[in-house]
Amino acid sequence: MSPLFFFLSFVALLSALGVVLAKNPVHSVLFLILTFFSLSGHYLILNAQFLAAVNIIVYAGAIMVLFLFVIMFLNLNADTEPHKSALSKVAAAVAGGLLLLVMVAAMRDIQPTGYDAATFNSQIGMVDKLGLVLYQKYLLPFELASVLFLAAMVGAVMLGKREIGERNF
Repeated sequence: MSPLFFFLSFVALLSALGVVLAKNPVHSVLFLILTFFSLSGHYLILNAQFLAAVNIIVYAGAIMVLFLFVIMFLNLNADTEPHKSALSKVAAAVAGGLLLLVMVAAMRDIQPTGYDAATFNSQIGMVDKLGLVLYQKYLLPFELASVLFLAAMVGAVMLGKREIGERNF
């Protein structure tokens, strides 16, 4: 395994812990964006460029902007956090420990294997191969999905349209 894999794994785990342990919700969202970027690095190592690009564009771009908008809109940054009892903290620690125990037990007998360079196809994760499959083999489902999305957008516009004479309150 490459040192880049271990570095990205370290960054992903550290930023995931930052998401959970951050007191400020904006800092938590920023740690989550860092986690998404490190996962995109893992996708690039696995030769899945399309997944890496979609992960950055969709998750780190659109969804994180939405999270930040909701946090700022609801003003969740205020220090009005209710007091947590000691029993709930102990229960959370026990549940986390049990989850770690189950994960270690499930992965105990797994033997990691490498890839065979003779049979490895380096063109698997390429965007052009995905486009060829999408537009040749799955053209009809792709076009039907686009018509469905178009109908949903037109319906949303019609529902949100104001009639003549309506006022904002």
